[in-house]
Amino acid sequence: MHFSGYAALLFSGAATAIAHADQTKRDASQPYFDIYQGPNEQDSVINDASTQLAYTLSGGEAYPNPYMSDRLGTTGPLLISSTNLIESLAHFVRERVVRRPRFSAVPLLMNSLQSLSAPSMQKVDGAHGWFEVTTPVGANYSMASVFSEVGKRTPVTARFSTIAGNLGNADSVRDLRGLAFKLRTEDGILDWPFLNHPVFWLRDPAKFPHFIRSQKRNPQTNLLDHNNFWDYLSANNESTYQLMRTMSDLGTPYGFRHMNGYSGNTFRAVKADGSWVYIKTTAMTDQGIMNNTNDEAIVQAGVNPDFGVQDLYDSIAAGNYPSWTIYWQTMTPQQAENYKYNVLDLTKEWLVEDVPLQEIGRITLVQNPTNHFAEVEQIGFDPANMPYGLEPTEDPTLQARLFAYADAQRYRTGINGKQLPVNCPLNPVANFLRDGAMNFNNQGKRPNFWSQQDLLPLAPRPYNDDNHTIWTGGAVKYLSTPTELDFDLPRIFWNGLSERDQNNLIYNVVSHLGQTTDMAIRIKQCKIFQHVNATLGAAIAKGVNVTL
Repeated sequence: MHFSGYAALLFSGAATAIAHADQTKRDASQPYFDIYQGPNEQDSVINDASTQLAYTLSGGEAYPNPYMSDRLGTTGPLLISSTNLIESLAHFVRERVVRRPRFSAVPLLMNSLQSLSAPSMQKVDGAHGWFEVTTPVGANYSMASVFSEVGKRTPVTARFSTIAGNLGNADSVRDLRGLAFKLRTEDGILDWPFLNHPVFWLRDPAKFPHFIRSQKRNPQTNLLDHNNFWDYLSANNESTYQLMRTMSDLGTPYGFRHMNGYSGNTFRAVKADGSWVYIKTTAMTDQGIMNNTNDEAIVQAGVNPDFGVQDLYDSIAAGNYPSWTIYWQTMTPQQAENYKYNVLDLTKEWLVEDVPLQEIGRITLVQNPTNHFAEVEQIGFDPANMPYGLEPTEDPTLQARLFAYADAQRYRTGINGKQLPVNCPLNPVANFLRDGAMNFNNQGKRPNFWSQQDLLPLAPRPYNDDNHTIWTGGAVKYLSTPTELDFDLPRIFWNGLSERDQNNLIYNVVSHLGQTTDMAIRIKQCKIFQHVNATLGAAIAKGVNVTL
């Protein structure tokens, strides 16, 4: 066997080292690298308090703030150079070890195959139906064919879930709910991953893993930790509006059929001539809003922890088909510039009295799954799945979701997860993605690169989006700062509640915040509520034995 160049030197050196390892002593005067030095160093500080260390990336590089992202100016899109953000999100979607199969003695190969389609850690339910265009509004703002004519129907699969809860949680647990709809349009998949609130806990995407972990189990005790829960919220005031909504009866909806869904993020609807508007999408339940009180949710969890799943299944089986009317709110770029809230801030909603709802269609669910795992558990959603006529904005949380959602599915169901029947588009797929685990449609003998011998045609760009937005400023490391404006919507929300709903919110907060053992966190959170409303703050402070 012959080696040349670097390879020959490498192998000959290795052979020499092996041959003389027993006879040759290392020259103590020469530098020596201990391959375990790094792990040993990490072990040496494993029990040190955080206050004794400094934040770094996983490679040890110092980074100024774990919440920061690289961004074009202070209003432009996120950049792929956001190492901190991408590293954090990519790790976050992989940090849960897949659940152990029931028969742990199954051979290793079988375990590894099963892990490719292992269940998610959320509790989910779903059904099939259609989206029907009911007005010409969608076509007036977007060239997407799914909205092209009144009466047009598009197949839909819906998935409902809790967000922070575990697979074994009761359906009535206090938590946000996910309402996600997969529309199989003639131009490809359109995914609408909604929440049952119009806002979210944060607007800086690098905070997301921190927030979720604060709601999960304590890494030492493996128990839910009230100190951790309120520690994050009391340190991030922009979460106050979502916190108040979640601690109201909106946090414990009555099953899945009686709640609205909201896109939260801002998108663009684009016409064939390239003109566009900002849009937010809302799915209003046609069954009417129904919520549990805290006490009712506890009783429901004991009587039937699967109430939401059963209620949805039984209603469809009985022919009582649930539906959601779909609305858009729209703003021109000029209107957005003059609006009182940043239209790209996920902690702010567009008040309907300022930006009216415009009906575009209706989703109706008419078919229960035949196999829950194949049709519900394996479904995956990605907000980047949009046909022409719909585009993302530079909303920083949306920009992060465009990466994280797809990356989570690549981890969860594998690199070819979009080939699973429930995820598969109805129009032909032709690209250069080949091979990988669980590939069962490898696009035949077509070239796996853009070959001039068998040229794959390109669809024409239907509009010029080069000038959709113009950004000023260089790339910066950006983190938003809470302001007085972050208390505007919480005050509007509080003043809009009935006396009964106000009392329920206070009761729910006191019941939860009162379980924190760290008085500094209690005091800080009570002061935040006091800043929203003096009566609210005083009532909560009294309930948790805090003097303001």
